[in-house]
Parts: sequence; structure tokens; C-alpha cells
Amino acid sequence: MGLLTDTLVCLRFWSRLPTPVLSGEKDPHAFPDFARVTRMLPVAGAIIGAVGALVLLAARGVGLPGPLAAGLALAALVIATGAFHEDGLADSADGLGGGYTRQRKLEIMKDSRIGTFGGAALVLSLGLRWQALVALDAMFGPLGAAAAIVAVAGLSRVAGLVPAVALEPARADGAAQAAGAPSTASFVIAIALSFVIAMVCMAAFTGPVRLLVAVVAAFAAAGVMTLIARRHIGGQTGDIAGASQQLAEIAFLLTLAATLL
Repeated sequence: MGLLTDTLVCLRFWSRLPTPVLSGEKDPHAFPDFARVTRMLPVAGAIIGAVGALVLLAARGVGLPGPLAAGLALAALVIATGAFHEDGLADSADGLGGGYTRQRKLEIMKDSRIGTFGGAALVLSLGLRWQALVALDAMFGPLGAAAAIVAVAGLSRVAGLVPAVALEPARADGAAQAAGAPSTASFVIAIALSFVIAMVCMAAFTGPVRLLVAVVAAFAAAGVMTLIARRHIGGQTGDIAGASQQLAEIAFLLTLAATLL
């Protein structure tokens, strides 16, 4: 019951997918206990990714070409998550790119309006992920591209936790402060589980070396975002976590699509 509850809590927080309320849940909409529930984030992420994977396969099944199928898959994922991580990426880009002081950067990041940096970041993120899926469809077929969507959905969300593990919250009253950090045990379990899911998903389509490099690239991208946040705002926020997830997803998909590996 505990693992199932944690999975449902992760789905409610990281997506807009409908979830049942279990009899033992006191308050299903309470802020999650990040110290514990994040151990099941890879499973919740894989479920979210399955939405995009099914849309891609359905689109290819009715005869749509790879580029259109990949675009529809991304659209389905954005809808399923309410653009949760895309919003964090846009806010982070606007704040870190447009502010001159730490306080001003945080103020801009809290502003819901999207500026030039945020708009550019969204275009680049969606464009790179779209083209990576098109390339994977060409390399591994629709099933391989769909498997990559499921694999990266869990892995990139775990990578998005890196700032919360490595840095203190940048604000005393922000979402990052309220959420807290995953416990070491939960984070290690999440990393291991996300790798296993990715390995199972991609085993039929690529070798262990390519997959391992892609995993390392994903966490390295999140690590770079973490270092940038430490330099510019001296900590982490929910937006930084969202940006880390986006960079991790891009890095994973681009590495899988790299023909030299």
C-alpha cells in the first residue's frame, strides 16, 4: 500500500492525470512528503511517459509520418503534465538571463509572465526533443521511439531532483522550501529504479554503452543546471528543478540519437 500511495502522490504532483483516492489516504491533495514519495517517482514518470508513447504509436499506426507523430506525442505530454517542467524552464531562463542581482533574478522567476529568454528556451526545448524523437523513430522504429519516451520520462524527473539534493532552497517561502529534499535513501532508490526502467525499455533497441552514456548525460545536464543555480541565486527553486528535468530529458534523447555511439 505504501509504494502504491507514493506512486499516486507523485502522479498527482507531477501530472494532471486522474488518479484514484485510496482508502488509507487522509488528504490526497496535501503537499507531498518529498523525503519519502520520490522513491516511486520513476514509476510515476514512466506512467506519464506512457501517455506520449501511446499517442506516438497510435499516430504511426494510422499512417502519420514520424515528425507528426513525434509532435503529437510531445503535445500529449505537455497536456498530461500541464506544462509543469516547461514552465520551470521558461521561468528559470527569464530569471537567470534577465536579472542582474540575485534578488531580481528570483523576482523574475516568480513572475508568471514569459519573456524573451523564457520563450526562446521553450522553443529550443520543444524543438530539440521533437527532432530527437524523429531521429529515434528513424533509427529504432516507432516502438523504439515510444520506449525512449517512457525511459526518459522517469529518468529525467529523478535527475530533476538533483538541485533539491545538492542545494538549499533559494527562498524561505517558496515551493522548494515547502517540499524539502528527498532523503538519501529515497534518492538512491529513485536513481536505481529509473535506470532499471530505462534499461528494460531500451534493451531491445540499443546497447548498454549507449544507454549508460545517455543516463550519465542526463544527470550531468541536471548537475550543470544545479551549478548555474548556485552561482546565480545561491540555491534552488521549483523552477530550477523543472529546468533541470528539461535539460536532462534533452541530453538523454540527443545522446540516444547520436550515431557515433
